[in-house]
Amino acid sequence: MQKKVRCAVIGAGWWGTLAHVPALLGHPQAELVVVHHRDQEIAEKIARDFGIPRGVSSVEEVLAFDGLDAVVISSTVNAHYPQAKAALEQGLHVLIEKPMTLTADQAGTLIELASRQGVQMLISAPWHYTQHALQAQRLIQSGALGDLKMISVLMTNFCLGFYRGLPWDTIFGEADAFENAQPPYLKPEPSVSSDPEVSGGGQIYNQIAHVAGHLAYLTGQEPVEVFARFDNYDTPVDVFNTLNVKLEQGTLVSIASTGATMLSERNYEVRIYGTDGMLFMELWKGTMQYHAGDGTVTNYPDLTGDSIYPLAAPTNNLVDVVLGTAPNRSPATLGWSAMKLIEGACDSVRNATNVIVK
Repeated sequence: MQKKVRCAVIGAGWWGTLAHVPALLGHPQAELVVVHHRDQEIAEKIARDFGIPRGVSSVEEVLAFDGLDAVVISSTVNAHYPQAKAALEQGLHVLIEKPMTLTADQAGTLIELASRQGVQMLISAPWHYTQHALQAQRLIQSGALGDLKMISVLMTNFCLGFYRGLPWDTIFGEADAFENAQPPYLKPEPSVSSDPEVSGGGQIYNQIAHVAGHLAYLTGQEPVEVFARFDNYDTPVDVFNTLNVKLEQGTLVSIASTGATMLSERNYEVRIYGTDGMLFMELWKGTMQYHAGDGTVTNYPDLTGDSIYPLAAPTNNLVDVVLGTAPNRSPATLGWSAMKLIEGACDSVRNATNVIVK
């Protein structure tokens, strides 16, 4: 009989019920035994609707389950640290949503705790699981591009309505967007992304967390300096962001990002320039092109459909890592690296100065 990994989802809101719950239910070697939502009635409804044995409203009830192997932390950002810490202290493997924590120190503490406990910790980032991501990482870290000199990133998404605290239907209506590909089981609460006490911030926490983690994934480098500027538009949190970054091997990075793109178009362009080659990626469109030093151009097969943004991949990887059948493709150290850059950028904006990232 195949071993099954006994799992729980903590904070099963919009994203938890969209990505993590279905992934665990669909994995042949996972057993989702308990789901958590802070509202007991909603927790019980999720359990009934998805066929999960228990729905509970406290983390203590989750961690009291006998034989639990792993948890997914999919709650609001301000709850990530205490919830993940409690799970790690109990010796459980953890998949944590991005952004990892509110501060870099919190992220570092969780990494150290996971190491002491001898358990795996993953940061949930579907971009790390695409075929293009894996191919790009191999190209860069094999030295095919030579020394990385410059990286340019443009990352935009449909987040403005969330930052304004508007309800889902007001934001998207009948628009033909990824978010409307299927009606969400639970819609996000309007205050989640508009309250910096809950979310940490706007675009810098919500979207640049993706970019910062992906940079660490691709290059294997840590940020050492950052100069940033934010514009809040008409919201309580940042909406337009520009960051100039220096990585530890001297690579210069420019990041431009906004959550106020029109619903007709969003971009995630990554352009990497090395001494021996160039790599151009458009993650939302699933394209990748490598230019070698001899002028040869390689166009990689376009990604389509779910392979562009594989929602279930982080959760599936958690189960496989616990079973020992796959490597950790998105270690939480990438989330820690992202938090260092995010915190440094926020410090830069507050103090109007270049910040040394530690």
